[in-house]
Amino acid sequence: MIDLRSDTVTKPTEEMRRAMYEAEVGDDVYSEDPSINALEEAAAEILGKENALFVTSGTQGNQVAILTHSVSGSEVIMEADSHIFMYEAAAASAFAGIQPRPLMGIRGSIQPEDLLQAIRSEDIHHPETSLVCLENTHNRAGGAVISAEDMAAIYKICRTNKIPVHLDGARLFNAAAACNLSVKKLSSHCDTVQICLSKGLGAPAGSILAGSASFIHKARKWRKRLGGGLRQGGVLAAPGMIALKKMTRRLHDDHVKATKLAQSLAEQPALFVENRVDTNIVLVNIGQTGFSTSHFLQLLKEEGVLAVAFGPQTIRFTTHYEISIKDIEQAVEKISKIVSAKVILH
Repeated sequence: MIDLRSDTVTKPTEEMRRAMYEAEVGDDVYSEDPSINALEEAAAEILGKENALFVTSGTQGNQVAILTHSVSGSEVIMEADSHIFMYEAAAASAFAGIQPRPLMGIRGSIQPEDLLQAIRSEDIHHPETSLVCLENTHNRAGGAVISAEDMAAIYKICRTNKIPVHLDGARLFNAAAACNLSVKKLSSHCDTVQICLSKGLGAPAGSILAGSASFIHKARKWRKRLGGGLRQGGVLAAPGMIALKKMTRRLHDDHVKATKLAQSLAEQPALFVENRVDTNIVLVNIGQTGFSTSHFLQLLKEEGVLAVAFGPQTIRFTTHYEISIKDIEQAVEKISKIVSAKVILH
């Protein structure tokens, strides 16, 4: 089965499995797990922040950030198609008691003029703007990279208005690879950042939340409140270290495979590639084939290819380290077979 549903479906490498077996462990609630401590220290250095915290998932990292930055009854500005707004089950409202303020961006990037208008003034009728959340790369924009320049413009406005910026950087290393910058450069335009170790980096679980030492001190208690305090969590931190130090180097390969997939599918007369492929995500519109997404995905599955629906007529394909160029070529053949059969029937 050629699994192009997500870069979360990857299995840990053999090196990761060995590292899990051999990991030094301790009780992380007491900050006594040497593997987690080492991972947090390394992540903080790579991201250019004072301190870091190992969390169970990207969603938990984002929610701990919102809880630590914000107070109940305040407003958090975020992009309208962001992961925090679309895919985290309204956790920010349920846990932090905040009001989301979604702004539609351009390819996932909030525009400075829109942000300026959205920041709340001092008025008894208004909630306070407590936080701005960015996402890089942007999932629903097709893995789009938010440029360092765009991030800097938003950060400058927020600093002027004394509003912190949190970056959902679940795929931040993809963004860095695509624009040939360090993640430290990109994360310099935010106060806190979350990175995911279990997406394109291949670790079995876990994310990192990084920020100032005082922020992480407060965030650690919020992680505990959300049930994220781990005991001998070094068995997860050990593969996370390999993800952070080694798997980040090969992400460009996934981008090449995604570009090849997009170019090949764009040659199909009934298919339309909706996004500019910056990284490892390809969004394909199948509207002209006459298939529903559910039917198309079922036919794909029968041919040995897995993908996911991303809209009424859109299917998302995501490349990762377990997908080879040969897999891409075979997937294109299977897709072409389905589309061609539909054309012949008509």
